[in-house]
Amino acid sequence: MSQLPNCPQCDSSYTYEDQNMYVCPECGHEWSQNGADNASDEPSIKDSNGNILQDGDTITVIKDLKIKGSSQVVKVGTKVKNIRLVDGDHDIDCKIPGIGAMKLKSEFVKKV
Repeated sequence: MSQLPNCPQCDSSYTYEDQNMYVCPECGHEWSQNGADNASDEPSIKDSNGNILQDGDTITVIKDLKIKGSSQVVKVGTKVKNIRLVDGDHDIDCKIPGIGAMKLKSEFVKKV
């Protein structure tokens, strides 16, 4: 059995191969087997379709999102301009028209 490297993000030993990538099932981190992805210090944040997001992009919400602690809902199709990418679980910081400042997960948006 070949020895696979530990995850560079969480140091998990449960990594596995997926085509030409290594994948960590614990934190979800993926990296290239040849190490080419490590050249960039900034992680890429992707929308639900796999498009890479950048600061200042315009996105559209693809699912009704209930706002925790409120009766308000961010409706499908809401367009959000001038996003800012941040670290963490909710990786998009933005201002939603009619609601205000909010953090969103990239898996619930698509790039316009």
